[in-house]
Amino acid sequence: MTSMSIATRLVTADELLRLPRGTFRYELVNGEVQRMSPAGHTHGKVAARVTARMGSFVEEKQLGEVYAAETGFKIRQDPDTVRAPDVAFVSADRLKDAGVSAEGFFPGPPDLAVEVVSPGDSYGDVEAKVSEWLQSGVRAVVVLDPRRKAGTLYRTGAEVVFLTAQDLLAVPEVLPGWSLPLSAVFR
Repeated sequence: MTSMSIATRLVTADELLRLPRGTFRYELVNGEVQRMSPAGHTHGKVAARVTARMGSFVEEKQLGEVYAAETGFKIRQDPDTVRAPDVAFVSADRLKDAGVSAEGFFPGPPDLAVEVVSPGDSYGDVEAKVSEWLQSGVRAVVVLDPRRKAGTLYRTGAEVVFLTAQDLLAVPEVLPGWSLPLSAVFR
């Protein structure tokens, strides 16, 4: 018996950008489109609280830009990978160096990526995404789990930090002076 394989046509970041918007969001992993359902209300609430507090601080201090979940970051090419964290921060220096145009995905990883665990996410998939972010050059990744009311902070070359709802989230090497009580995120 002869085995047959079916070749899958890989998609580029530019083709992903042209996909129709609607019910689903998409990410691109090694050239393959991954369809994602819209976030649930708890997921959205947690991400919005982080975005609002981080965004206000970053804007006031003119540290760079904070991006919402719909923003794609092209973290690998040939084949392309475009990921969209729930919240992202890019420093002013990196923005200047990137020379970002008004269209297209950000060329490279953010400095900080925040992922909110959804009810349908497996912890293995979340860990794989964290690993991918760190390998792409993200300086820190925060994973927030609304079900457990807990967070985990991953940083390049540092030990993993586990946080409870009573702890303060701070990433001074990425956002000096910024902190966020997790009790405010999970209330």
